Amino acid sequence: MWGTFEMTNRSSLIALWISLISNLLLTAIKILVGIFFNSQVLVADGIHNAGDVIATFAALTSSMVSKKPADEDHPYGHGKAEVVASGIVAVILALAALFMVFKSVQALLEPASGASIIALVAACVSYAWKQGLYVYCMRLGKEQNSKSLLATANDHLADVYASIAAVIGIGVALIGDRFGLPFTQYGDPIAGIIVSYLVMKLAYEMGKESIGVLMEQSLPVAEIRKLEDIVQSIPEVKRIDRIRAREHGHYVIVDVRVSISNELTIKEGHDISRLIRDSIKNRREDVEEVLVHVNPWYESSRGQRPDYQK
Repeated sequence: MWGTFEMTNRSSLIALWISLISNLLLTAIKILVGIFFNSQVLVADGIHNAGDVIATFAALTSSMVSKKPADEDHPYGHGKAEVVASGIVAVILALAALFMVFKSVQALLEPASGASIIALVAACVSYAWKQGLYVYCMRLGKEQNSKSLLATANDHLADVYASIAAVIGIGVALIGDRFGLPFTQYGDPIAGIIVSYLVMKLAYEMGKESIGVLMEQSLPVAEIRKLEDIVQSIPEVKRIDRIRAREHGHYVIVDVRVSISNELTIKEGHDISRLIRDSIKNRREDVEEVLVHVNPWYESSRGQRPDYQK
């Protein structure tokens, strides 16, 4: 089991290192090509990539921290380090979106400049590169339930949006230059404004999810019901008094309070608690910790409904 964990951790780190190096290279390519060939959307996208370097570094650092085992100061583990990194990525994406809007509006207020085929090629390369990284990191992030990898994948998705906008904007401007269409020369900055909205929307969704986890938001009701079914499958459990579950980064922590027959011994109650814990962990790989509290059950307790809130 430890060997599997080590392989999983290694594959996550490899994906994040690939993302970091890719962002460094793409930042340099986009900014240099954008400056030399006067493409506002490419320069803005390059600045966005510079923010991605910081975001990916934060994700890389948090991934290493989150995999550390629980210790005396962090008895529930370090999983929320990934959630913090995800929040940082959301903030960087929001700032990048605002910057792209500013640069695009600034370009609209200035005389239009001619588009370059080199800028179009750079945008196409960026799109293909980032699309591949998005698919790679998203697949791995879902397999490992890694918040830092999923945040990095969404960061790549924002770049995919930006690259598509750059391709369309520069392409439209090139067509306008070829056929003498005046307004098409503003396709570059208009595309930048459109992609800014998409990036800001993505940042909002990521930030909202990160805040929810940090604020101990409960799992969706459907997920709680599945946990309830697992607990109720144990014959000795007379009633579920309370069940709660929350994400703690890449894993889940579950709190269960159940009633069992008051005639059972302490050892039998202990064994049932272990059975509940093992049943949940065996059927839910994402569950790291299960805390079980046992109450005595009397015949007069029959028929009362479980309480999921208190």
